[in-house]
Amino acid sequence: MSALQKRLQSKGLPPLPMSSSSHSNRGRLQKGKKDFSLKHWKDYFDESKTIEVGLSKFNIYCNGNSGPLIVFLHGGGFSGLSWALLTKHLTSLVECRCVAIDFRGHGETATHDDYNLSAETLAGDVCDIISTISDPSHLILIGHSMGGAIAVHAANTNRLHSLAGLVVIDVVEGTALESLHTMHHVLQNRPSCFESIEKANEWCVRSGYIRNLESARVSMIGQLKRQEWQERKLMTAERMTMSSLAVVKEEEENNIDEENGNSRLILKLFCVVITL
Repeated sequence: MSALQKRLQSKGLPPLPMSSSSHSNRGRLQKGKKDFSLKHWKDYFDESKTIEVGLSKFNIYCNGNSGPLIVFLHGGGFSGLSWALLTKHLTSLVECRCVAIDFRGHGETATHDDYNLSAETLAGDVCDIISTISDPSHLILIGHSMGGAIAVHAANTNRLHSLAGLVVIDVVEGTALESLHTMHHVLQNRPSCFESIEKANEWCVRSGYIRNLESARVSMIGQLKRQEWQERKLMTAERMTMSSLAVVKEEEENNIDEENGNSRLILKLFCVVITL
């Protein structure tokens, strides 16, 4: 309140009317407030399935019932939820079936060896998963970053006899390998935990980690792991310096709210070496 307004108030006079510019500034602030709450995967996919291959359980997200089969392979550290927006848009335009896979060590997938992320192993996983899908005719593989490299390796196995198309996005294996020595510094500058999924989504967007707000709201949860606060203190420097791409995971998607003061959403910073 300005000195003039205080003087008018003390004399019992009505306050000065708020200027139109003040109204517009307040409106802009309210209008510019972003919603960082969680968006559920069910808004983008028809279902989530568990594909069992031996002792491993792979999580996949599916949309569509007929047409060509499009299999999406995410980048290192991400999950099948990275393809949520594209899947919803694509199935609204053309008749197709979309499947987004959580690689081992990522998302909701759980295998007998989550740390075996060699190109041969991941490509074999992709082929095994596709072999369980009924009538995978006219198969199209689409991969981003690490997923693009794995798509190429999977195609090269000659196990995908119905492969009709291959799309790779932002695959720079040589550049990625050359930058491994900088990964420790990158990871040190990232938060180690978040108190809520909203805080995680906000960091995700404001840092430029994921530039699309809607995509961050649906996919960031796939990169988080819920841990007890005391457990976080036991995270060792060794796990944080293994180098390469961050692998993070969310264990309890349906239990986002804090149950007590000892729980936090932890962004895991340990890394794995991916041999391409």
